[in-house]
Amino acid sequence: MKIAGRVVLKKDRDGPVRGGNPWIFSQAIARAEPAQLATGDGVEVLDVAGNWLGFGYFNPTTTIAVRMLALGEGIEPAHIVRYRIRRALELRHRIISADTNCYRLINGDGDALSGVVIDLYRDIVVLQLLTAGADRMRGEIVEAIQELLAPRAVVERSYGAVRRQEGLADRVGVLAGESVSTTAVRENGIELRVDFEHGQKTGCFLDQRDNRALVCELAGGARVFDGYCYAAGFALAALRGRARQVVAVDTSARALEWARRNFELNHWVPKCYELVHSEAAQYLGQSGEHFDIVLLDPPPLARSLKDVPRAAHLYTELNRTAMGAVADGGFLMTFSCSVHFRGEDFLRAVRIAAARAGRNFRLVRRLGAGADHPTMLGHSEGEYLTGLLLADMA
Repeated sequence: MKIAGRVVLKKDRDGPVRGGNPWIFSQAIARAEPAQLATGDGVEVLDVAGNWLGFGYFNPTTTIAVRMLALGEGIEPAHIVRYRIRRALELRHRIISADTNCYRLINGDGDALSGVVIDLYRDIVVLQLLTAGADRMRGEIVEAIQELLAPRAVVERSYGAVRRQEGLADRVGVLAGESVSTTAVRENGIELRVDFEHGQKTGCFLDQRDNRALVCELAGGARVFDGYCYAAGFALAALRGRARQVVAVDTSARALEWARRNFELNHWVPKCYELVHSEAAQYLGQSGEHFDIVLLDPPPLARSLKDVPRAAHLYTELNRTAMGAVADGGFLMTFSCSVHFRGEDFLRAVRIAAARAGRNFRLVRRLGAGADHPTMLGHSEGEYLTGLLLADMA
C-alpha cells in the first residue's frame, strides 16, 4: 500500500479512532490533503493538532470515508498486507482444532484489513474484496497468500451491495493456481462439500462452526429441527452427536440437494434424516410436531435500517412459532445475522415471542460467530451475528 495524502479530523472527533474503531465517518473529517484524493487512496490520519493516529484508505463518496489499517502502530504501509495476513494465520493456528481444515483467515476489520475477507477451504483460498481500498490491494493480497499458504488455487468471489455502494462491479474468477469449482473439507470432524460457483458467501457459512459444535454436544437422543438448513451443517452436527433423527427444512431445492449430498458424504442413511422443501415457520406452524432441539438460522431480515421495524415483527413471529414446537424440556437455538438487528434488539424480540407463545425459557448462553471471526474491541459494528440458546422450563 502507498500513502497518497492525509486526512485531518475535526476537533474532538478522534475519540473513536483512539478507542480502536477503524471506521471514520465523513462528518468527522475537517479536510483531506490534497483535495483531489482518489477513491481507495492510502492516507495518513491526523487529529486536529496534527498528531499521527495511523493510516488507512480513503473514499470521498461513501459515509465511511476512511477505513483504518493501522491504529497507532509502527508498521510501514508497504508491509501492512503481509503483516496482517501473517499475524492472522498465527492466531488461527492457535484456535482451530485439528479436526477442521476450513476457516476464516481474514475477517475484515476484525483482523485490521478492512473490506478484506479471506476464507481457507483446505488448500483453496477464497477472497472477497468489498471496498475500493481493498480492491486496490488485490495484487499484494494474492502475493502474500501465495507466499504464506502456497494454496492450490486462489479464487475471488467479490460481489454484493457493499461493492455497489463503493462503485465497484462484481468480480468472480480464479486469481492464481488451477481452476476449481468444488472441494471437500472437514469441520469438527464432519465432511462437507463446498461449492464455489453456487454457494453462499465464499462457498459456505463458516461463522457457525462453534455453534454447530455446541449442537453436537446437546443432541444425544434428540429429535432435531434444522430450519433454514442450507447445506445441513447443524443437522449433520446433531447426527454426529447421536441425535435419533433430524428434519432439515429449506425453501431452496438446490440447498436441499446439497444437504442430501453432505448426508451421503458422511454415510448417513435416509432413515436418520428428512429433507423438506418448505419455509421453516410454515412447516412448524402446520405440522404440529414437537422437537427436542429447534434450530433457526434465517437469512438477514433487516438489510438496512429502514427494514428494522418489519424485522422486529418477523423475528418475533418466527420465534413464537418455533417456541410452540419445542418439546417440554427442549432447546431453542435461534439467530439473527442482521447487522441492523442484533444484540439487545434481537433479545427483546425473542422475549416478546416467549410471552406471546405462553412459554417460559431460560437463557442458557448468548452465542455469536466463531473464534475465527474476531472483531475489534472498539468496533461493536463488527458483531453482526447474535444467537441465543434457550432451554424450556418444563
